[in-house]
Amino acid sequence: MQLTGLNWGHRLLKRVEFPYAEVLGPEASVDEIKDLIKRCGQVFVKPIFTGGVGKKGKAGLIGRAKDIASALKEKERLYFIEHTFGNTTVKADGVTFEGGVPAEHEVYFSIADSTVFRAPTMTITHHGGMDIEELPKDKIREVPFDALTGLKSFHISNALTELGAPSEIISPLVQNLPKLWTLYNNYGMSTLELNPIRMSPDSKGRLVPVACDFKGSFDLDNPAWKRLELPAHLFASDYSEFEQEINQLRTYQGQSDVFVINSKGTITAPTFGGGANALVTELLGERATISSDFGGNPPYEKMFQISRIVFKYWLKQSNVLFIIGGKANNTDIFETFRAMADALKDYFIKNGPTPLYVVIGRGGPNLIRGMAYMRDTLENLKLPYRIFGHDSAMSEVVNYALSVDKWMEKEGRALFGNSGAPSHSSAPKAKAAAARK
Repeated sequence: MQLTGLNWGHRLLKRVEFPYAEVLGPEASVDEIKDLIKRCGQVFVKPIFTGGVGKKGKAGLIGRAKDIASALKEKERLYFIEHTFGNTTVKADGVTFEGGVPAEHEVYFSIADSTVFRAPTMTITHHGGMDIEELPKDKIREVPFDALTGLKSFHISNALTELGAPSEIISPLVQNLPKLWTLYNNYGMSTLELNPIRMSPDSKGRLVPVACDFKGSFDLDNPAWKRLELPAHLFASDYSEFEQEINQLRTYQGQSDVFVINSKGTITAPTFGGGANALVTELLGERATISSDFGGNPPYEKMFQISRIVFKYWLKQSNVLFIIGGKANNTDIFETFRAMADALKDYFIKNGPTPLYVVIGRGGPNLIRGMAYMRDTLENLKLPYRIFGHDSAMSEVVNYALSVDKWMEKEGRALFGNSGAPSHSSAPKAKAAAARK
């Protein structure tokens, strides 16, 4: 899950008492907006997008207003505006009004898990307010630190001194930035970015760091995020009912990452493992209904509920149920296959038979026992199937699933009916070796 903007960001910053710009949500009244403009001199009007959405400023999606008429005009322009970044188009659902913060200095600050240093890493520069990628390396400091001891004041002081930052901004940053490590570490975050932090003078003329934008992402398999009591709709990449239901099942044990690829696809592929997910998603293309990763050794009950939801939404339209994953190290294949087989039986009991060919490729602990359970279930349901073991090349198994899908589309589905399910011999010949008991 990703969050951008102060609409939710200020609620997180408030927990660690880090200063932030005054912000009003889309429900703000005219009087409240007028009062904010009077106190701050101006407001910035920003659209609210679900998830992490960048490059809003460059796309002209940030409005500035010094009077109520201009603020309401910007609200009308941005409230439901669409924004395209890369291959994704998103639509706003409301706006925020953020009070202007006078300042001479802007700071960029982030904490993230670095794959280079294999440790949490602070990135900081006193040339904030712009994309970090546009700055030369000599104006940025990346400082890895020990997660056990956390981010300390000397990390910040040393980095800013090396950068030649103005002395008047160092002390307030040293005092306040360590609070962000508390937020990052205590609530299961994987990235936290503030850009810009504007160094604004307080009533006594002393500079205070004020967050004027917020970006954060969370590891939803870390239960610490639950303490934030964020609403469930923030955890889906879309508003589809399928993704909403699956994401309700997030637990520390086992993954449940899903994304709808093609709502009219004909291959439903519950996938186990990130590597398998990348390969399967690429090769199946638009024939796939969903992209998924259900690895991480999920317990029976969770896998049963996930499978039940997947089958409810996608099985009726699918030609192929494609259960695929690499050779697992610690995932109990019997438990996951037993759960999926039981969910398949549950679907047939509630909805009746559907034309479906099952292709399976997997390896790992309790493989034979799990495949035997799945085989018995499929034969009882009179479903055609092909099972491949860990010695089969995954790319060939994917290609076999594609050929079965084309065959089902052409003639296989028509063979279901009074005569029952099509026989194994009717389907395309497999090039990879089928697993045997």
